[in-house]
Order: sequence, then structure tokens, then C-alpha cells
Amino acid sequence: MASPSPLPLLLLLLLLSAAAAAASSAAALGFDIHHRFSEPVRRWAESRRHPGAWWPEAPQGSAEYYAALARHDQALLLHRRNLAGDAAAPAPAPTPELAFADGNSTFRLSSLGLLYYAFLELGTPNVTFLVALDTGSDLFWVPCDCKQCAPTTSPFNFEFNIYSPSQSSTSKKVPCSSSFCDLRSTCTGANSSCPYVVEYMTENTSTSGVLVEDVLYFTQEDARSKIVEAPVVFGCGQFQTGSFLDAAAPNGLFGLGMKKTSVPSILSSKGLTSNSFSMCFGSDGIGRINFGDKGSAGQDETPFNVDNSYPQYNISITGLQVGNKTTQAEVYALVDSGTSITLLADPLYTQLGQAFTSQVKGSRFTSDPSVPFEYCYRLGQNQTTVSTLEMGFITKNGNLYPVLHPYALLYNTQPRTLVAYCLAIVKSSNVNIIGENFMIGLRLVFDRERLVLGWEKFNCYNDTSSSTLPVNGNSSAPAPAAFAPSSFTPEATKQKPNNAQAPAAPPRSSHSSHLNVMANKFLVLFLLVVAIL
Repeated sequence: MASPSPLPLLLLLLLLSAAAAAASSAAALGFDIHHRFSEPVRRWAESRRHPGAWWPEAPQGSAEYYAALARHDQALLLHRRNLAGDAAAPAPAPTPELAFADGNSTFRLSSLGLLYYAFLELGTPNVTFLVALDTGSDLFWVPCDCKQCAPTTSPFNFEFNIYSPSQSSTSKKVPCSSSFCDLRSTCTGANSSCPYVVEYMTENTSTSGVLVEDVLYFTQEDARSKIVEAPVVFGCGQFQTGSFLDAAAPNGLFGLGMKKTSVPSILSSKGLTSNSFSMCFGSDGIGRINFGDKGSAGQDETPFNVDNSYPQYNISITGLQVGNKTTQAEVYALVDSGTSITLLADPLYTQLGQAFTSQVKGSRFTSDPSVPFEYCYRLGQNQTTVSTLEMGFITKNGNLYPVLHPYALLYNTQPRTLVAYCLAIVKSSNVNIIGENFMIGLRLVFDRERLVLGWEKFNCYNDTSSSTLPVNGNSSAPAPAAFAPSSFTPEATKQKPNNAQAPAAPPRSSHSSHLNVMANKFLVLFLLVVAIL
């Protein structure tokens, strides 16, 4: 039996000693908990010349930093699987869970719109891309043989890769005769390359090019750790416009929608996984994605409202629960990881805001017009925590979808002090979107076989719950909610209804007006700190 690494044991001793010291001096017990790669832990380990301690060499928050974490986590996972090899191996599942070859870690990046991103390997030889994960669209595309793409050097000083079919020995063109080709009417012949155009609703934002097929690399999430080479169809994005030339998915967008063009659909159609996947949104900004994950027996669920002409992850909301108030509602909402801040239309927006306001103590904060949130409140002079109200959406079958991190925190810059907090929702004219900030603290299961959304409280490692928010946390921390912006820039990542990727009409209902523009989707770009005047 292999001996355990001494670093976790030493960290545990540190935590226990801190807890004992706190217990001896105060009735209210507590102690600081540090991330394993935080500077305090690093200084402590280096001062003791701890053998085997490992830290990413790249600056914290950079793409290289997260890539190193992903590689380290994957190596650690392989090591643990090897240690378990002496035990009797379970019978292999007919459709195992898959993760990207670089691991199932995802990262919430503040400089790229506070969305979750993942590293993936594509082509032969394999090339790495950092793609935004979007349950609100279908097509996976990357910059390719670029005629107009985003700069290759990102805000991290990290150089993005560009795909080229001619440089991959496994690349194949997708002909116009393919069932994946929606723009056959524009083709010059059945064997010519199939073009694609996806237009988005904001600032003339679009991507266009040709469809190609190539190998996307995964690893099985079991003791075998087998590499799976999955041929997938994706967009060779030769032209990007609008927001894709700046900070919205500059290295590609990974559509996770229900249509046959999405990668989850392709994986299940080839029998590589079950037709389901899960995403976990950690409060520390590090998440997980697993393809083929069908959830757990204890999760809560609600059915999807599926329009077969344009299927989306659309659920029914029948009420709101905010603190001790319950309000009835009857609306649809999209569950969209590609929207950073939740968008609500009236009457849901006002109902939630008023229920929140009626139970909050403190004066309204309205002095900064750059803050996009309406329901903001100042902290008292001696207030050290923000107590959260229990909040959530009551879904069609009566289950409560909990909102665990509903607030954005507003700070002064000099000195940096928390002065206010806001209910982090933005008013929409005609669509309700449960955005990424209302997914934090949950593992969401998109079960496309049973057509249900499942969820449970989770922090991507083990179950968790919390009732208060710290006011003196790390300024670079991406959670519990986004820090307030100094500008509010909506960016769309939904298709317009005038092209082959367009949504059809929403499910027939007297309340369908909430979904009459399915293409409205916003990505809110944030600065970590706002100067409050």
C-alpha cells in the first residue's frame, strides 16, 4: 500500500491547531481555511522545505495557471486509480462517463466574462483550445484558418491556438450532402464543404466558416482511464465579428444544447456515453463537467419543456420562495451556462425584487449609475457579514431550485472596503434566463434521455451549504458572486431567428410571450473592483 503524501496531513494539523486555539479564546469558534495553492500555504510549506510540495509556476488567475491545475488534478486522479487497481475492478459500464482529455475541471474566468471555460484537445497532432461552455447554444466552433478572428494573445498573456484542417491528419470536410449541413441551399455541389453561419443578437456578433470533422479527445472517468478519440462535427470559424473579437469566447464556444450538432448529442449517438451530462459550479470558481453523468437518486428534478423544432433547456417556474415569502408565478426560463448574470422579465423580475426588498434591513444604495442592479443596499457601519435569505424558484413539479449565491458585492477601491450588496439580477424585456451566477453551489444534470433537469447542492468535491457571505475575502475570488462592474456590456451568444441555426416558436402556452425572442442572451463583463463615488 502506497504511503500518503505528507502535505495534506500537515495541512490538517495546521487546521486542527488553529481550531483549538480559537476554541480556547472565544465562544464563537472559527478558523481560516486556505486554498491548497494559496500564498499563505505556499509560504508555510516553503519555510519548512516540505518535500513533494507542488505549485503552478504561472501567475495565479492566468490560463497557464489553470492549465497546470488541470494537468496536476488529472495526474493525481490517475495515481489514485492506480492505487485502487489492487482491488477487484467493477464491471465496466456499457456507456462510461467521459471527461475532456485534460480533465473535467472547468474555470470561471473574470477577464473573459465570468463564464466557465475548459481546456480541450482537438485534431492530430492534438491542439489545445480554451472554450466557453454554453448550454444555451448547440454548435461547437473554434477559430480556424482565420480571416477575421480574435487576437491570439489573450488578457492572460497566454497565446491562443488556431485550428487548421490542413495541419490535422484526422480532419475531414463535412460535405453539403451530410445530415449535419443546414445550409445546403448555399452549396455549390453535394460534395462541396458545408458552410455555416451563426448570428447572435448583440452588436452584429457572429461566427461563420465551414463544418469539419475531427477527433476530440476524452478520458473515461473510471479506473481504466482510457483515452477515447471521438470524431465530432464542429465549426471551422474563419470569420468572427462583434464580441467574439474581444472577450466573449475568443478561443471558441462549446455548445452543449439539445440539437444533433452539439457534442453531447454526437457522443450519445455514437454510443460513447449516455445522453446526459453534468456541470458543477463551485463557489471557488473551479467547476466540473462530466459527459454521460445521469445524476444521483437523491437529486431534485423538473421536466424540460421541449419544442422538437428547436429544443432547449427550458423549464417551468410556478413560484418564488424568498425568505418567509412565497409568490406564485407561471413562466418559462432557460437554463443557460453561457449567461453570466441571471436575466428576468416582468412579472418575475419585480416579484423577486419586491420579495427581497421587503425582508432586507438597511438603506437603498443608488449612488452609482454604472451598477446594473436595481436592488442594492448599504451595509451598516459595524456590519461584518451579509446574511443571505433562503431563495429559490419553485418548479413545475413542486421542487425548489435553490439560489445559493444571489448577491453581487460592491467595494470602494481606496481603501478597499465593502459598502453595499445587490440582488444580482438584470431586468430583461421578454425572456427569463437562469444564468451562471444562479448555478453556483449546485451540480446540474442535463438528462436528455429522460428530458429532466436535476440538481443538488454541491461544491464540486463534496456537499456544502452556507448562510453568510464574508465581507473581507480575497479580492481575486470569483465567488460568492461577481463583484460589481464599472460597465455593463451585454453580449449575445444566441442565434438570430433568420438563419439555419435559429430557434422555432416556444412551447404553446398562454405565457409563451416570455420566450418569444429565444435569441436574447447576455454575457455581462465585469471588473473585479468598482470605484464607488
